[in-house]
Amino acid sequence: MEIMHCENLSKVYQASENKVIALDGVSLALEQGSFTAITGPSGSGKSTLLHLLSGLDHPTGGRVIYQEADLYKYKENQLAVLRRRRFGFVFQSYNLVRELTGWENILLPVMLDNRQADEAHLHHIIDLLGIQERLSHLPGAMSGGQQQRVSIARALANKPAILFADEPTGNLDGKVGREVLTLLRQVNRELGITLVLVTHDLNVAEQADRVIQLEDGRVAHDSEVVKS
Repeated sequence: MEIMHCENLSKVYQASENKVIALDGVSLALEQGSFTAITGPSGSGKSTLLHLLSGLDHPTGGRVIYQEADLYKYKENQLAVLRRRRFGFVFQSYNLVRELTGWENILLPVMLDNRQADEAHLHHIIDLLGIQERLSHLPGAMSGGQQQRVSIARALANKPAILFADEPTGNLDGKVGREVLTLLRQVNRELGITLVLVTHDLNVAEQADRVIQLEDGRVAHDSEVVKS
């Protein structure tokens, strides 16, 4: 069952007198519970595509449809609520609040939404990610892998329908990066969360059910099209 699709999505930046086309007419659909990797060389538009699909940036043209509604027809405050409640985000740089403990960082999205935490859900995630011993620690007292696990737990706190991950293993060494990727795959399978992951690493991309390769802002290859 389809959860999201985009139609003719484009993004153009004005740099002095020059136009930079970051994304050029991309159309694709995402299935509920799928794991899609978006890859390509630097400057190919992969992070731009993720930002547009997730409502973090506005397109120059085209539209993104989530549950039969156009994301960019929402008012900005409505879009912010949708992102907080239905989408989770994991970034290369972790983006943890340095002054908060692991547990407080995980709770942050729930607190910002003025909702009651589902502690059974949170503890299931914490067990799944193996971070029980780091909940009372500040980010500065955690390794990179531990910080990324906490950031994944935070992204899952509000039970999102889609998890967007932008180079989540980019700051980690090979072994730790593989562990984090395995955990993301486990979250995708066990919780049924749709996973969209941007990576320049083909070894990471190959773990996905579907690989979309971008070049110059366009889809150069889509493994789903080949399979069908």
